Amino acid sequence: MARKFPVVPWMNSSTLYEVNLRQYTAEGSFNAFAQHLPRLADMGVQILWFMPITPISVAGRKGTLGSYYAAADYRSVNPEFGNLDDFRNLVRQAHDHGMKVIIDWVANHTGLDHVWTRTHPHFYKKNAAGEFYDTHGWDDVIDLNYYDQPMRAMLIEAMEFWIRECDIDGFRCDMAHLVPRDFWQQARRALDPLKPLFWLAETEDLHYLDVFDTCYAWRWMHATEKYFRKEADLRSLVQLLAQYDKDFSDGTLPLFFTANHDENSWNGTEYEKYGDGAKMLALFSFTWHGMPLIYSGQELPNHKRLKFFDKDQIEWNDHIELHDFYKALIRLHATDPTILAAARPQWLATDRNDAVLAFTRSYEGRELLVVMNFSASPQNIRFSSMAVTGNYRDAFTGHPVGLATPSMHLPPYGYFVATR
Repeated sequence: MARKFPVVPWMNSSTLYEVNLRQYTAEGSFNAFAQHLPRLADMGVQILWFMPITPISVAGRKGTLGSYYAAADYRSVNPEFGNLDDFRNLVRQAHDHGMKVIIDWVANHTGLDHVWTRTHPHFYKKNAAGEFYDTHGWDDVIDLNYYDQPMRAMLIEAMEFWIRECDIDGFRCDMAHLVPRDFWQQARRALDPLKPLFWLAETEDLHYLDVFDTCYAWRWMHATEKYFRKEADLRSLVQLLAQYDKDFSDGTLPLFFTANHDENSWNGTEYEKYGDGAKMLALFSFTWHGMPLIYSGQELPNHKRLKFFDKDQIEWNDHIELHDFYKALIRLHATDPTILAAARPQWLATDRNDAVLAFTRSYEGRELLVVMNFSASPQNIRFSSMAVTGNYRDAFTGHPVGLATPSMHLPPYGYFVATR
């Protein structure tokens, strides 16, 4: 499907970092989070994605604090986090550190006591009894009516508010496929002229790929979970990536991740799902064709599920164990010519294709080599081609490393990443 909208020039090189503001600090505020900006900048993060910052409905509220995704007003700030000036200042500081800022936008539904329920009740779907409702049975939200053109216009005006007032750089669009595709087209035509914007969709619906810059790689996440449960083999992962290569063929990037707010809270941490393979899969997210995502606390690493509707602070300490691991991956993703050129990965055949994934990405004489052991056993690997031999530079240490023979040894869930 041909793209109709240009992408921002910084997309291919960027790493996305999801901010769960409520759980990030004891205060759970914009100002408290700002103290982490130097650390995240040092790690190399380029895009901060803030989960919804709008007020949360009181009616139908779940837990003590409610769901971020049950908005009470599209044009104001959740007082739990601070005020509008606090957010403006945070965006300004992020920009000063060289980062972009996007906010979560929930367009399919609002909370039960959103201001529109009183001022514009016709903006909502209603059942035969004239009551607001949600199509999916979620009991803390109600659906907006996209047949109502004034509602669409006011929603786009609310999105414009955050661009003009706070200078944000784009939107992460919640459950984008539940909203008519032509609304997102309408929003982009209205908002893109204001400044270059980045548009991330929580969807894998192929009909939406021409509207958004990046879309979720849910199928990869589910497939890798099946693999680690021993319900699928490595060949099925290779086949899925071949399908991605066809589906994401016109500029839109898949978003790869091992955790996000939904996965962590409801399905488990990456260590629950992948065990000792978690770091290897994170490495994949940064080296395959796509955009990588880091969720709040993964750099610790965080080993607990964070509560969704209640306060449950990330347990930061003075030793961020995976800071340098992610720093090296972010630097590679941001600077390697093959990634910047969106060069497509090419598989390398080995004698352990049942346990090892190996590929290269090449562009104008530059090459990225990635080898990953997808098994819990050490692997002595022999490549089918002598082309892998030669001198490389290790992506983590920067040190020269040579492959004198087309072979290598990897420990369980080990990996080799190098450039030349």
